[in-house]
Amino acid sequence: MTRISRRGLLRSGAAAGVLAASGLPIRAQEARRGGRLVVGLSGANTSDSWDGRTHSDVFMVSAGQGGVFDSLTEVAADGSLVGELATDWEASADAKVWTFNLRQGVSFHNGKPFGADDVIESLQLHVAEGAKSGAAPLVSPITEMKKLSEHQVQFTLAEGNADFPYLMSDYHLLIYPAGQIEEAIAQGIGTGLYRVQSFDPGVRFVGTRVDSHYKDGQAGWFDEIEYIAINDNTARMNALLTGQVDAINRIDFKTEQLLRANPAVRIQEVTGNQHYTFPMLTNSAPFDDPNVRRALKHGINRQEMLDKILFGHGSVAADSPIGPANQYMADLEPIPYDPEKARYYLKQAGLDSIDVNLSASSAAFEGAVDAAQLYQASAASGGININVVQEPADGYWSNVWIKKPWCASYWSGRATEDWMFSNAYEEGVPWNDSQWDAEDNARFQQLLIEARATLDSGLRREMYGEMQQILRDEGGVIIPMFANWVQAVSNKIATPDTIGNLWQMDNSRLAERWWMA
Repeated sequence: MTRISRRGLLRSGAAAGVLAASGLPIRAQEARRGGRLVVGLSGANTSDSWDGRTHSDVFMVSAGQGGVFDSLTEVAADGSLVGELATDWEASADAKVWTFNLRQGVSFHNGKPFGADDVIESLQLHVAEGAKSGAAPLVSPITEMKKLSEHQVQFTLAEGNADFPYLMSDYHLLIYPAGQIEEAIAQGIGTGLYRVQSFDPGVRFVGTRVDSHYKDGQAGWFDEIEYIAINDNTARMNALLTGQVDAINRIDFKTEQLLRANPAVRIQEVTGNQHYTFPMLTNSAPFDDPNVRRALKHGINRQEMLDKILFGHGSVAADSPIGPANQYMADLEPIPYDPEKARYYLKQAGLDSIDVNLSASSAAFEGAVDAAQLYQASAASGGININVVQEPADGYWSNVWIKKPWCASYWSGRATEDWMFSNAYEEGVPWNDSQWDAEDNARFQQLLIEARATLDSGLRREMYGEMQQILRDEGGVIIPMFANWVQAVSNKIATPDTIGNLWQMDNSRLAERWWMA
């Protein structure tokens, strides 16, 4: 076995250069306890709950993993992997068997001691019959979960996975008290820094700081946190400018100058893997025809969309979800805007023109409806007639996404290539929003499995590069741009020098990492 501790990196090749030392990150020296953080966040729904399997946007991710609950591991602000409820881990030479040592002296908010049984039962939730979890692809490869002692658990995988400890940091994989999971989901009982004071789904969450927590002195500086659901971007900005909230996510680029002109507010901008997308169901006509997909790829003006929707806060993308914060991002040329090529591929599909509906809502991303209308205008000269369907924000992820054949969407991206691909492009996984499978491209699915277990970094780069090229040329998701995380914070709130770029709002860990100025 290869041991990974706070002092050493994994050096067996299974994840060399990928996995960082475990342990809690060091916080800024000036951070101190006290005060109340009030934040206006988008992404809330009336169907929200403490069931981590259903979490999909910043409101519940921040309240869940970032507040009330913990996971086994955590991606630090600098992108390294650190221990949360696990202190360290070790792998077999083929990266198929992983042993995690668990933190001792930790209790749930109801007083139950934390141990191995809690980890095993919590992970089993995601592969239970009928479970519709976004993390099912991460847990299903585990063929055996074994309790070695009260504070040690061993996982055996069907195939080697060099990224496995990273996957255990996924925001769906919250740890609940064994034997009390139903109660814990109903009431919000975790091991996190903040205990649930009140929770009104789709409206508000208030949490109070837990006393004598294992992260004392390293995280969790506020005495109380309040998250207010403000899905409308104008209302969010006004709430910050009038002092109703201390921070907001997703600023409106059209009115960005109003925020920049206010001396009491500062803007945070972080380059990460967030990407804005237009997924189409490849098992539904006409998107089941690869020539139609190629026509649509030539019908979008990516640079125009970057300029007019993101106002330059990002970069043009090449229909691959692997972004600038990933290790193996390929140097791909985006498919150029070319109406004549769009018409050519329509003819290859036996069509002179095509009429398609594109569903969009601000729930997908700020400016999604405007982006769809830009797409409509640019595609028309290529014989592609897009009818933009404006959908309501509430219920968009349950009623439109993966339900309607073509829609606007976004992904935060993931820390590793396999994590991203296995969440959204592996055949049969719940969040495969294009229904991309072996019938579309068997080579892609084969490479996904092989690259996951490959220990040679150079070979992994080649394999992931080929996969990205396949998606660019044949995939069912149009990814025109990577979007920076852009959020605004009152000067009353202090933040570390390094802000996490995996998720928005400092990896949604703002309640842990920020403090009163």
